[in-house]
Amino acid sequence: MMPKLITLTDAAAARVKKLIDQSPDDGVLGLRVGISTKGCSGLSYVVEYAHEQKKFEDVVEDKGVKIFIAPTAVMYLIGSEMDFVEDKFQSAFVFSNPNEAGRCGCGESFHVAPESNTAELPV
Repeated sequence: MMPKLITLTDAAAARVKKLIDQSPDDGVLGLRVGISTKGCSGLSYVVEYAHEQKKFEDVVEDKGVKIFIAPTAVMYLIGSEMDFVEDKFQSAFVFSNPNEAGRCGCGESFHVAPESNTAELPV
């Protein structure tokens, strides 16, 4: 059975609801999660307001909120959990991602393991 694309903790769902309720923009449907290339490890999570479902986007409904997944991010996010943490130093969405092979020292970016190419070729 294929794992869920992404799940949310109760804290993440509560924060998404709060952000949508407090948004100055009308028509916010949920949050969009994507991946950008940046940081010393190569990839970084991007979270922004979603006003519509874009072409080829997946929509995950969990705990009463909608998360729109950019099509270019799907392969990096399968099986991930989105959490929200708040402490003295930060408040941020944090991802527990089984596809990550490592993170940079500051935690801003991550990388995935290259596909193993172990299939034997016919001679």
